[in-house]
Amino acid sequence: MPNFSETIGRLDEQGRAPLYQQLQRALRTAISRNVLAPDEALPPERDLAEDFSVSRITVRKALDGLVGEGLLIRRQGAGTFVAARVEKSFSKLSSFSEDMISRGRKPHSAWLSRSAGAVTPEESMTLGLSPGSAVYRFSRIRYADEAPMALEYSTVPAFCLPSFEAVEESLYDALEKYGHRPTRALQRLRAVLFTREQAEMMRVAEAAAGLLIERRGFLKDGRAVEITQSFYRGDAYDFVAELNALSA
Repeated sequence: MPNFSETIGRLDEQGRAPLYQQLQRALRTAISRNVLAPDEALPPERDLAEDFSVSRITVRKALDGLVGEGLLIRRQGAGTFVAARVEKSFSKLSSFSEDMISRGRKPHSAWLSRSAGAVTPEESMTLGLSPGSAVYRFSRIRYADEAPMALEYSTVPAFCLPSFEAVEESLYDALEKYGHRPTRALQRLRAVLFTREQAEMMRVAEAAAGLLIERRGFLKDGRAVEITQSFYRGDAYDFVAELNALSA
């Protein structure tokens, strides 16, 4: 891309901010103003370094920070691209991993905890379990490529899986393997602000806008087999639903 520095603005070598921060700020502004479009490729690092008269180390540091923020993504063998917002359909019951793979993103998780325990009174009512019933709980950070996209907290009845260690990456894959994948779900969406702890894990500012989806999944026979709270980044997700008019 010729004259890339003219497109997003030149750096000020006499400025107080380090050059990598200036480059980050210029790229961040260009993305927010749609000067750089979703899925648009950035020039190679060596070309950026030459164009802005900085070292490749400076360019790499600037890009690393924006990848960590989820604004850029790296595709092996292809280069660095502006991250596209993810559209999550409310009409399709799919897992995070399935959503990301369908969009050409590489999903992975960082486990916060996996454990077995007794159902709480609230979980007992939501899952329709008797007091004292065994459940498995899963807490993790969900990533697309290198960017954190969501915090996810799930509880499933112990009869669904042989152990909590049966879930390696996708909860739905594990539930399907053992014959307990939900076939329908009830979901509720509301806006939230990330707490300081959540913001640190998601690499966003404290009180940044987020979207909370609370889901309860059911088997064909009506039994509840999943309750999940997912905190999504508000700057990375769009939730869509198809609506049909009622027949007269």
